[in-house]
Order: sequence, then structure tokens, then C-alpha cells
Amino acid sequence: MTRSTVLIIPAYREAERVGAVVRAVFATGLDLDIVVVDDGSPDGTGAAARAAGATVIRHPYNLGYGSALHTGYCHARRHGYRRVLQMDADGQHDATMLPRLLAALDAGADVALGSRYLDSAPPRTSLLRKLGTQLFARIATRWTGVRITDPTSGFQGLSERTLAMVVHDGYPEDYPDTDVLVEIARAGLRIVEVPVQMHERLGGLSMHRGARIAWYGYKMFLTLALLPVRRSSPFRRRDTVARVP
Repeated sequence: MTRSTVLIIPAYREAERVGAVVRAVFATGLDLDIVVVDDGSPDGTGAAARAAGATVIRHPYNLGYGSALHTGYCHARRHGYRRVLQMDADGQHDATMLPRLLAALDAGADVALGSRYLDSAPPRTSLLRKLGTQLFARIATRWTGVRITDPTSGFQGLSERTLAMVVHDGYPEDYPDTDVLVEIARAGLRIVEVPVQMHERLGGLSMHRGARIAWYGYKMFLTLALLPVRRSSPFRRRDTVARVP
């Protein structure tokens, strides 16, 4: 019998960390399934996740963080899960915080966004990334009408209504952050920030690093600027990926 909740963990080159993350989730005793989406890792990420007890879906090559999430969402939709949790594979997200996200969903939230900035000292980060987070937090707050402090957080919970919305073909393949939150708010869904504790990365490479930060800023500004005029193609069925009966 399929459980009602699935945890999606996108992973790329996380062979040394993902097993510990999966085991930490199982240690919480939560009644959920764990799906690790191995985004074409050249190391043993998928094998380590499988050995820890997770279901593994593997991309044949690296498609990007957003694509890994989208694959997980489509899997969840096809298999009838009613809500989705998501966390990173690098050890930043504390598994003991997952009940907080579930509690927010149980209370009626469509998106429970875990924020490292609400009631705990956040892990260290670069000045450039900190300034970028603050800027996009202000944009997200203004456009959603909800106070957002951590728009780049990948520690989230999604309701069934939100899951049905994010399986569309146009989901961002690389950086699904502020733009996705704005689209969700525009659709009338309820976003709630939840205070969570996060840790420094245990290793691996951040997708927000070096020149990638500048690319992220450019891409996000362009996407947000086009949101008011963006429309779905009339020639494409909305659900061509998840293929829900």
C-alpha cells in the first residue's frame, strides 16, 4: 500500500553524504517513502542511497537540480502521493525538522518553506550569496504578499494541490526558487514559512557558487520580468510528463 507522503532528495555527486541523510530520515520514524533522484552522478550516489534503503531514480546524465526535483514530483504524482517533502542530499537540512513541515501542511499550507533565518543562527555563507538572498527575499515577499526570508531554500513541503501544479513541462530545470514561489502564490495557493535549523554543507559543491551566482541572478531576474506575460502554449497538453490517468 502506497504511503500518503514521499520525501524527494535530488542528488548529484553526493556518494559520501546521501546515505547518512537517508538513514537520518529513517531514524525520525516518520511514515513516508524516500526517493532519491540521482541526477547523472559519475560516482556511487545512487548505490549509496539504495544501500541506505531509499528508492532511486537515475537520470542518464546531469540535467540540473530543477529537473531532478521535477522527476521526483512526476513520480509522486504518478504513484498517488498526497503530499511531498523535499530536502538536499548534502547534509545541510536537518531531518528532525521534517515534522515541522508536515505540521504546516496539516494546518492547511500548500507550501511549507523551511527558513534558516527565522529563529536560529544560519550556517555561514558568502557575502554575495547573502546579499542575493536578501534581494530575492524582498522580491518574493512583495510579489507573493507573504513574508519570505529564505526563497532559495530547498527544504520544503508541498500539498497535493501544489504537486498537481508543479508537474507541468515548463518547470525550471536549474534554479526553481523565487519564480516558482511567485507562480504558486499567483495560483491562489497558500505559502507558509517554517523556522528550521540548517547546517553547513558536509562536502560536495554548491550550485550557488562562483560565477554561477551571477548567472543565477541574471536568469532569475529575466524569469521574473517575463512572468506577467508568460503563457502556456495552446499546442501542449498540460500534463505530458507525469501522465496521470
